[in-house]
Amino acid sequence: MDFVELEAIEGLRWSWNSWPVSKTESNDLVIPLSIMQTPLMKFNELPLLSYDPLICSRCGSVLNPYARVDYPSRIWVCPFCYQKNSFPRSYAEIGENNIPAELFPTYSTVEYQLGHQGLMTPTRMNSNPVHNWGTSNGSGLAKSNSSSFSSSSLSSLDQRGLTGRGLGIGPAFVFVVDGSSSEDELQALKNELLLIVAQLPENAMVGLIVFDSMVRVYDLGFTECLRVVVFHGERNPSSSQIIEFLGIHPARQQLGKPQGIQKHNFILPISECEFNITTAIEDIRHSPPPTSGHRPPRCTGAAILVAISLLEGSPVPTGSRVMLFTSGPATIGPGTIVSQDLNQSIRTHRDINTGHANFHKKSCDFYKQISEKLTDLSMVLDLFACSLDQIGVTEIRPAVERSGGFVMLSESFESEQFKKCLRHIFNRDEDGFLNMCFDVTIEIITTKDVKVSGAIGPCVPTRKQNGSNIWKLGTITDKTCIAFLFEITDEQKPQPGTAFFIQFITKYRHGNMGFRKRVTSAARRWVSGGAPEIAAGFDQETAAAVMARLAVRETERNFPREVVRWLDKELIRFAGKFGDYIPEDPGSFRLSTNFSLYPQFMYHLRRSQFIDVFNSSPDETAFFQMMLNRESVIGSLIMIQPTLSRFSFDGPPGPVLLDIGSVSPDVILLFDSYFYVVIHYGSKIAQWKKMGYDKDPGHENFRKLLEAVEIEAAQLAAERIPVPKVVKCDQHSSQARFLLAKLNPSVTHNSTYVDGSEVVLTDDVSLEVFIEHLQELAVQG
Repeated sequence: MDFVELEAIEGLRWSWNSWPVSKTESNDLVIPLSIMQTPLMKFNELPLLSYDPLICSRCGSVLNPYARVDYPSRIWVCPFCYQKNSFPRSYAEIGENNIPAELFPTYSTVEYQLGHQGLMTPTRMNSNPVHNWGTSNGSGLAKSNSSSFSSSSLSSLDQRGLTGRGLGIGPAFVFVVDGSSSEDELQALKNELLLIVAQLPENAMVGLIVFDSMVRVYDLGFTECLRVVVFHGERNPSSSQIIEFLGIHPARQQLGKPQGIQKHNFILPISECEFNITTAIEDIRHSPPPTSGHRPPRCTGAAILVAISLLEGSPVPTGSRVMLFTSGPATIGPGTIVSQDLNQSIRTHRDINTGHANFHKKSCDFYKQISEKLTDLSMVLDLFACSLDQIGVTEIRPAVERSGGFVMLSESFESEQFKKCLRHIFNRDEDGFLNMCFDVTIEIITTKDVKVSGAIGPCVPTRKQNGSNIWKLGTITDKTCIAFLFEITDEQKPQPGTAFFIQFITKYRHGNMGFRKRVTSAARRWVSGGAPEIAAGFDQETAAAVMARLAVRETERNFPREVVRWLDKELIRFAGKFGDYIPEDPGSFRLSTNFSLYPQFMYHLRRSQFIDVFNSSPDETAFFQMMLNRESVIGSLIMIQPTLSRFSFDGPPGPVLLDIGSVSPDVILLFDSYFYVVIHYGSKIAQWKKMGYDKDPGHENFRKLLEAVEIEAAQLAAERIPVPKVVKCDQHSSQARFLLAKLNPSVTHNSTYVDGSEVVLTDDVSLEVFIEHLQELAVQG
């Protein structure tokens, strides 16, 4: 069973593709019943339907290919609750030879444009809500009514002038800038912000806040001069107080009347304030340097509070982003991370674990309150932290992660990593709209024998209705992946061989500010507890990704050592359940192909930066864990068990074992750990480079070898956001630690030395010893 091909069709990866019929049997599987879903995954062929979906009157599921249809009577039976539903008049032409896209067997996923809302391009002005899924040849393939919006149609218009009745109000962005950054850093940030502002659509709403010891809100509608409203950075005002002080009030909708657009001067469409916000950004000045022995005053928490309140009083509070750019920790006001006194160092993992981080708990509580407010208002908090020191990502994490916001750690605003990430966020789609989605909800409908037990990812649960489950996200991308966990109910034991169904309904606000609904329907079969289909349907890659997220969740409650013990205990249970062995005989232990890689994944997970926080700051650990919790199965595996490729004169490039034995003086290794891409030159290769052989026409093959590695590394870095750091190092150099720390230490300083072999100085056990111990414990029953 090719699970990758299934994912390309459904956008789903199942840890188990066949489920046992009872709760007891499912608990015996050790790995939970789970699905890794990429809600907005890009498909080669995805029908975009310009009409509203048909909803089951009982359970709320959407019409899908698994529904039974009585064409003469124009009735469809819901596969989830068996409710009979009638087709509306618009489906009058439905028949066995003329079916809508949502019933087509090959379309397990379809997407609906709801109510034809949104910012209309000129080619969409005459959209017609009448169904157009019938085709002349009777194939039943869906066609979208709305014409495509091409770049040629854009060129015939003033692209920055579509702010009239057709485009309306776009998404809102509040740039929150750290004025305590150094002068060079601030100038680099200003240059990038000016570039982004110049490329924003005319209907995008913008606001600007600069903070140090005070919070300065720019009045973008005041044309006489630069005018700011100042808030004291040490205070913690409520949203109503901030809105009242600014003199802004959200427009109230009167019954039976369309909602009016009430503007205020602090957030305006770019068409009305481009000159003012450009001038304001250019005018941002570096704050005076702090007194000797003190950190700069930063009221980061107060600035975020003011930004949220500003958006709360804007015409469209949903579809909004607060974008925080900072280069240091908060030192005053709500959300303080560390005091201004440099004699007091910023907290470490040890300080947090022992309760000696003075500001940690209070700051975490503050940002949890912020995250609740962001969720209620469907807003997003993005964090761009560019500093050599920590800035407080650990404390800010709940607000960023639960709102679905973007987070990036870098050393400088001048780095290419920061520039690429910021520009990527503001990319446009083929229709010219910002490639963003807002106000996302994911609803899961299941058959009555299946219960949703939770989700792990950048989402928060909202409510349960009629047995369905709904999660909320502030924003989402086509890469965002969420792990959903399931349980079997014992109310009525299903029959083996029968099918069960799960439907994912993702509703979101598109970049054109119109709502869309993507529906994915999937089916699998029940099997008895010991059936061979269970083993055949085990996806060990998905299982490793799910267990990694569960382990990260455990680190929030337990120390790393206890999390490692929990992983070991679960792995021993797993090996004892699915291994073939003679009791008390470790030499007889075998795992079938479907299970053989899973212990290897767990070995590398135990040593990963997600569990082993040694040599990582709390901010780095929080960043790594946040990225794992939203990454797909493939990306998660690269984080857990990095890839290693070998480039040499002996043959074409290819993957090699992630082992110290792969290091050799005459090869180049390309190491990809998702966050770092390392080019490791063997000692001989490094020596040839220093001698300039790559510039000698007589050594053309050597030059091509070096270029091949550089091209491969550039491709890895280009297709990934956040952009990984590229490290180039020579064998035995200090930078080689990025590679050596992740390799299997099959040869250490305690091993028998073999001339010419590389050695890892570590007390960690090797993969071979780990597997031997696993076999000994698994066969004990």
